[in-house]
Amino acid sequence: MEGHVLALCGGVGGAKFAAGLAAVLPPEQLTIVVNTGDDFEHIGLSISPDIDTVLYALSGLSDAVRGWGVADESWRCMEMLERLGEPQWFMLGDRDLAMHLARTHRLRAGETLSGVTSDLALRLGIAAAIAPMSDDRVRTEVDTEQCALPFQRYFVAEQCKPVARAIRYVGAEVARPSPAFSAALTRRDLAAVMICPSNPYLSIDPILAVPGVRAQLERVRAPRVAVSPIIAGKALKGPAAKLMGELGVEPDVVSVARHYRELIDVLIIDESDAARAGDVEAVGVKAVTAPAIMRTAADRAALAREALAAARQSKGVAV
Repeated sequence: MEGHVLALCGGVGGAKFAAGLAAVLPPEQLTIVVNTGDDFEHIGLSISPDIDTVLYALSGLSDAVRGWGVADESWRCMEMLERLGEPQWFMLGDRDLAMHLARTHRLRAGETLSGVTSDLALRLGIAAAIAPMSDDRVRTEVDTEQCALPFQRYFVAEQCKPVARAIRYVGAEVARPSPAFSAALTRRDLAAVMICPSNPYLSIDPILAVPGVRAQLERVRAPRVAVSPIIAGKALKGPAAKLMGELGVEPDVVSVARHYRELIDVLIIDESDAARAGDVEAVGVKAVTAPAIMRTAADRAALAREALAAARQSKGVAV
């Protein structure tokens, strides 16, 4: 392959696809930019759930059964915290807790989130570049029928049950792209932009809300490929389909194509949605059909290769 690949990522599906890209690309040719709208503070700790999901996925530490956190986890600290009267709605395993302690300590010492993330990745044996979308504070809030909820309250404590009416990215209007993100967007050798199969509204839109990002992606000459997080009208994990319905959007691949219409050239859709390929292309986005369910490492790598091939064929570039 020639040139650099920029991947925009968030959530479990996004982390799996990012791991696939990392498996098939030389590490110096990949930058993974991760949503930080999910970040929050809990029991005094700085938690970056999407960054950690990507770190665990690429380092081989992720819990394949739960889909989040670290494998072979224990919960003794949380058990003691419960005994001491501390909140239990957001569970932190003992091994996972080490990540949050390290991040919190370093941020309070004056390091940036970019610097902390890069160092943690290296210490976990990850060679590809992983960067937050911004070093500035951005927080996703979900307006529900009852009240506005910080994202983790909506997602974890309320388990996405409240009906959503709108989504806000608080602080995004004054945030700046992280240095690695800005550098990747403007590389002369940028060969492809990948939008991972992440929730468009909760994982990718916070990234796009950072000033200048959307406009830069619209101007990118390199092929831009998204992988649909919706398969046969459903999300494999997370509230994407439910959220789309509540926001008045049909949860299908055509709606995903419309959502990204100005930002992508190609949408990868699962074989089960092959009959909708023509509808996707009527939106103005090329549809490429491929197996999009990632159960194994081989599945992740295969889907990454399909996406890279789609990019190469889209504009005839060397990807």
